[in-house]
Amino acid sequence: MPYELYYWPGIQGRGEYVRLALEDASAHYADVARSERGMAAMMKMMEARNGTPPFAPPFLKAGRLVIAQTANILLYLGSRHGLAPKAEAGRLWVHQLQLTITDFVTEIHDTHHPLGPSLYYEDQRPPAKKRTEEFWKERVPKYLGYFERLLKSNGGFYLTGRRAAYVDLSLFQIVEGLRYAFPKRMKAFERRIPGLIDLHDRVAVRPNINAYLASDRRIAFNEDGIFRHYKALDL
Repeated sequence: MPYELYYWPGIQGRGEYVRLALEDASAHYADVARSERGMAAMMKMMEARNGTPPFAPPFLKAGRLVIAQTANILLYLGSRHGLAPKAEAGRLWVHQLQLTITDFVTEIHDTHHPLGPSLYYEDQRPPAKKRTEEFWKERVPKYLGYFERLLKSNGGFYLTGRRAAYVDLSLFQIVEGLRYAFPKRMKAFERRIPGLIDLHDRVAVRPNINAYLASDRRIAFNEDGIFRHYKALDL
């Protein structure tokens, strides 16, 4: 069954976690908003007055289903494409981990927009600098340290054992994004998370992921997405 993914064109954003799962699974999908009239179609679905319209992208159309929220989409895809454990307890555990990543992604975004997305970064530079300092002092060690411990406790291959789950693909994206947004800070921090760096490298060479990263389907990081590089925040 072909999927239709709806997300803002031109940025990786939260939609990238879904793209990585679809690509790894060799799932046939259309990145709708990147096509002609795709944005109009996406907005029309969000503005529908009946049914179960999504609040915001990303959302996935699978047959008659319309599924919104990144973690919710991945919960659906994971069990259908071998990217989640078969047992219910395992599926819920991976979903729980993805929700934790969702929280972390929000905190990453708030480093450059601590006062809210309606203001430009240039309008909140001092608060952004303060927020970034706290982020790297307290929040990055807390989140990435947690996933590092999980990897070690499970043997260090993937978070749930010997087989990759969608949460492993998402952690790959976290490392990639932090390297782009904060190259100096991340380089210094990586020695504290060797297991996560090995996981990142392991995901990067998975055949379908490797091919995706080399293709034009992979949108480049830029200063309109969640991971943004501002020199003043990477001292």
